Amino acid sequence: MTQRRIFIINGHPAESSLNRTLAEAYADAARTAGHDVRITHLNELNFDPDYGFGGYKEWKPLEPALEGVADDIEWSEHVVLTTPMWWGGPPAKLKGLIDRAFLPGRFFDTRNTDWKGAPKPMMSGRSGRMIVTADTPGWFLQWIYRNAMLRQLRDQIFGFVGIRPARITYFSGASHPKPDAVDRLVAKIRNLATVAS
Repeated sequence: MTQRRIFIINGHPAESSLNRTLAEAYADAARTAGHDVRITHLNELNFDPDYGFGGYKEWKPLEPALEGVADDIEWSEHVVLTTPMWWGGPPAKLKGLIDRAFLPGRFFDTRNTDWKGAPKPMMSGRSGRMIVTADTPGWFLQWIYRNAMLRQLRDQIFGFVGIRPARITYFSGASHPKPDAVDRLVAKIRNLATVAS
């Protein structure tokens, strides 16, 4: 088995959460399998999530926490994100991290575009795994909301910067999960981590 450099982002803004449990289970299993692992927890990062006056020509200087996240993504070969779904999207602080850290010239190149005019991805060569927890049943998310958040994370964020393929693990009933369901999920996450998938 090929050892990989794995960067894990626990995208839940609370100190304790199911997302943290899953992120740490992935990290533990990946390390046990011999992978090189870095992990960061959103609640421990100090930065202004508001992009503010920024644009493609001018943006706020990155705080050390955001520089660290960007450096770790550049270092990685596989990026894992755990996040809850709140109001159909990621938590505001996580979205702020993406808005601030995924910058042109570092994550995508606006000077080089494809035939559709889309910027050239600069994070190509990395794969991804998104672990999304929610209360919305999977069938409802798919048929009523058309997997909007999952497509946003996979295609409009990870895919846009070149992190492909980005696979998704979705877990519903997160607010009041049954212990056996969490145990099964943790076991699944640990299996995925072993092969860095």
